[in-house]
Amino acid sequence: MKITGIITEYNPFHNGHLFHLNSIKNQLESDAVVCVMSGNFVQRGLPAVLDKWSRAKMALLNGVDLVIELPSVYAVSSAEFFSFGAVSILNSTGVIDNICFGSESGNINTLNSIAHILVNESSEFKEQLRANLKEGLSFPKAREKALYDLLKNDKNAEDIISYITSPNNILGIEYCKSLKVINSSIKPCTIKRTGSGYNDSKALTSLASATSIRNLIKEDRYEKCISLMPEASYNVLEQSLSAGIQIPDVEDMFKYIKYKLLSDSSLISRIPDISEGLDYKILNEIRKASSYNELLFNIKSKRYTLTRVSRILCQIYLGFENYDIMSLRKTSPKYIRVLGFNETGQKILKMIKEKSNCTLITKMPKNDIDPMLQIDINSTNLYSLLTNSIKYGSDYLKKPVIVK
Repeated sequence: MKITGIITEYNPFHNGHLFHLNSIKNQLESDAVVCVMSGNFVQRGLPAVLDKWSRAKMALLNGVDLVIELPSVYAVSSAEFFSFGAVSILNSTGVIDNICFGSESGNINTLNSIAHILVNESSEFKEQLRANLKEGLSFPKAREKALYDLLKNDKNAEDIISYITSPNNILGIEYCKSLKVINSSIKPCTIKRTGSGYNDSKALTSLASATSIRNLIKEDRYEKCISLMPEASYNVLEQSLSAGIQIPDVEDMFKYIKYKLLSDSSLISRIPDISEGLDYKILNEIRKASSYNELLFNIKSKRYTLTRVSRILCQIYLGFENYDIMSLRKTSPKYIRVLGFNETGQKILKMIKEKSNCTLITKMPKNDIDPMLQIDINSTNLYSLLTNSIKYGSDYLKKPVIVK
């Protein structure tokens, strides 16, 4: 059986995701697809529009065979750690032949070449990167400039630089990097994305971005999503919303974040993605802000991107300060948490049991809980405060989604 791994958020599952899945099956001739998916909080530092079980159901109804949860330790992290966690999980299953991802370029050779440069950073590159960061550039911009300076005499320099300014190319490069770092035998491949860009906020075509779909949902115009999502996905969404499910709102996180920081300002120093200067700015601005978005935009600067600030605020909400996150991020998970599967996925689970050294979790253990898993339990409980779609303690109450 040829098995392809994919790394997703499905926030929510839309036509572009279905195009990617169908392309995998047609172009790669894959027999099965295993998906590693963010849980209840996603990489941008936001609560997912629907809970992880609803999104796993969307994936399974549209052709994914097995859905595995990406722990929050990795999910609410930079592209580097997000990718490392997801790739490590797929590698740990022992059954994945290749990893396939969507990218703006569609050129795996160039993405892999850039990954090679970044894995084997020269002293010249490191020195230039440090200099750029000292100038106040954000890390993505500093790395982009350092790479350009390194390759400026190369005839393909402009093309290469254009690759690392697009969000899905960046993630793809990180997937390739992670495969190299862990010395995996899994082969990377990519499919060129079509339709709206990752950050497009307006739904203009049937291949609209997840951002535009989320905006329609938040504006209570979700019926307009019917042409932007596969029927099975739309049905899951429509059933949830018509039943009165409340969509999580980041503004509902604000008071808890403010309370935590005003009660104990020292905790911010234990947040993994914080840096000197940014900690002071957050503590200063949160005293004055009256809403999440006001706080977010008052902190944002040339050096601190919206996404980075949003992730840090989410990490505070989730209590990352209580764990050694940096150590956890740099290690591969010791378990594989199953969110859902179909008949083919059940066969894959049997294969994983035979080949993997990791513990397969379909029922939550009550004792000796791994710190990484405990963070996910806490994340689910905190997500339940933002929506009525799941109850507090749902990780113990809900079973994996099974689609027959």
